[in-house]
Amino acid sequence: MSRRSLLRALGAGAAGATLAGCGVPAAFVEPGDRAGRDSSATDRTLHFANWPLYIDTDDEDESKRPTLDAFSQRTGISVTYTEEINDNDEFFGKISPALMNHQETGRDLIVISDWMAARFVRLGWVQEMDRAKQPNVAKYLDPLLRSPAFDEGRLHSVPWQSGITGIAYNRKKLGREIRSTGDLWADDLRGRVTLLSGLDESFALLMQGNGVDITRWTADDFHEICEQTQKRVRSKHIRRFTGNDYIKDLATGDVLACQAYSGDVIQLQADNPDIEFVVPEEGAELWAESLMIPNLARHKRNAERLVDHYYDPEVAAELATWVNYVCPVPAARDVLASSKDEETAALAEDPLIFPDDAMRKRLAIARDITSEERMDFAKKWNSIVGL
Repeated sequence: MSRRSLLRALGAGAAGATLAGCGVPAAFVEPGDRAGRDSSATDRTLHFANWPLYIDTDDEDESKRPTLDAFSQRTGISVTYTEEINDNDEFFGKISPALMNHQETGRDLIVISDWMAARFVRLGWVQEMDRAKQPNVAKYLDPLLRSPAFDEGRLHSVPWQSGITGIAYNRKKLGREIRSTGDLWADDLRGRVTLLSGLDESFALLMQGNGVDITRWTADDFHEICEQTQKRVRSKHIRRFTGNDYIKDLATGDVLACQAYSGDVIQLQADNPDIEFVVPEEGAELWAESLMIPNLARHKRNAERLVDHYYDPEVAAELATWVNYVCPVPAARDVLASSKDEETAALAEDPLIFPDDAMRKRLAIARDITSEERMDFAKKWNSIVGL
């Protein structure tokens, strides 16, 4: 189950883009107005909002979460954990009224996708974390994830889990390898290819196929992929645009190759070893869903401690065995490799959890779509996709 939700830019997404506006938006919160009274010292609790199925659970009792329980036992801090984030835009709509009106959200820690995290940072809706109190984050955070364009130096965010947007395909049915994004446009794949429908999810890989450095892409780069994609829609080479339902199409064989998320493919491969995931020769997008502390959170220090807890390699390894996304703590690999359990140890060699050096060289974090660009870009992309 992917956490990369569909961007509905003509719905809540467009509203968010309008809210951000040009220059300094009306909803922008100045740095001095973001911190609230921190009750962490006297109130040993915190409220952590996350996506469904995005944390480890006990084999015998799914209501228990071993890594969270271990944190509470070690620190005495009780965690109220809610699986309330099902869509980035939906969650934005839920908490934005409080944030824009300088009110508490009732949450101390949230997990949102990087393109939405960029919006929160631009609006000044999240607080800087005190890295001096997060030694594990400072030591173990993957260098590839340390300084995204939307949050240089990772002052306001810490990756919860990461992933890759690349290409999945059925090698047995296709009868050949796919090595580059350009391979998707071969004649034998006409009508058997799907792309992701969400603008934020799809554009980077297509640009990389054109040789673009996605850390500094331009409007011209965007318009070029739109023109190319439109032609492929008209020629019926692209079967359709999808959300997570590409999983079903690939599993049934209706689609032979598609734009896909690395975490989904691990699950698909368990049922069908003929499914392969490739980081194209030109590169693929590395993304993250990040932990952030909203403005006026009442338990900021407690939240910072929980974030650092998950950057202990032992804890990160335990979480990685459950969620199967790219682990943002490379040191967790050695922990898994030393496991006496054969299946657990095998995860250390899975490049979709711990990318090898060759794969890492082809990964990049795309610069985010700015608030000034978003509405026009989303309108153009959605007209092609049919949203």
